[in-house]
Amino acid sequence: MVIIEILDLLGASARRMLRALADGETNPAALARLADRRLHATEQQLCDALGATSELNSVYRRLVKMALEELQLIEEQMNQLDHEIADLLGQHQDAVQRLAEVPGLGVDSAHQILAEVGAKAAAFPSEKHLASWIGVCPGEEESAGISASNRCPQGNRFLRRLLNQAAHAAVKAKGSLFEVVFRRLVPRLGFKKAVGAIAHRLTRLLWKILHQGVRYEERGATVSHKSRAARTTRMIKELRNLGYRVEPTRNPA
Repeated sequence: MVIIEILDLLGASARRMLRALADGETNPAALARLADRRLHATEQQLCDALGATSELNSVYRRLVKMALEELQLIEEQMNQLDHEIADLLGQHQDAVQRLAEVPGLGVDSAHQILAEVGAKAAAFPSEKHLASWIGVCPGEEESAGISASNRCPQGNRFLRRLLNQAAHAAVKAKGSLFEVVFRRLVPRLGFKKAVGAIAHRLTRLLWKILHQGVRYEERGATVSHKSRAARTTRMIKELRNLGYRVEPTRNPA
């Protein structure tokens, strides 16, 4: 029942309640008070959802505790690997930062892209070659002048999945150019193909960023200075946590 009221079981509120539950807390009201005030669920709703915890068997409490300990270990190992990756890519910090500035991408995505295509995407003479290699462009199979298929080539499945995920995130950036283009494409192409078109646009963009050494500049008409500054602050904090030395500029975009 808790999952109905708290969509993210790995969020801060849910973890506090799960830890208390694992440590032996049986009072639903006490568990509900551990939730963040910004949580959409009310305290009464949480109490109703947590009502069965007063009779929870100790075996299940132990299982919850073991799951939390395993989760903590996995997160510590992931954090260690992230720092090692950042050390290996330290000489390409500028490329990491330029990629991370693109809506839909981030520091982790930038690391994965650089690991696959290189710091300058030198193996790809054009953005079209990169899009074809990843598999985020329509196919061009023709016979006697008739198109036989417009399906995307197989390409690099790992990067194609990453770019599709980035496209889903980019179109949710309020007021950004990606959101504007996506809304224009959806009525004609449908949701899935429109997301694919955004992934294709992202691929061409990241080639320019890496191959030509340029930076992303937001052209969306309604993106506020406040939202840009907040995103830049988050990115700088993430970079610094991984050991990068970052100094903010007056115009980070």
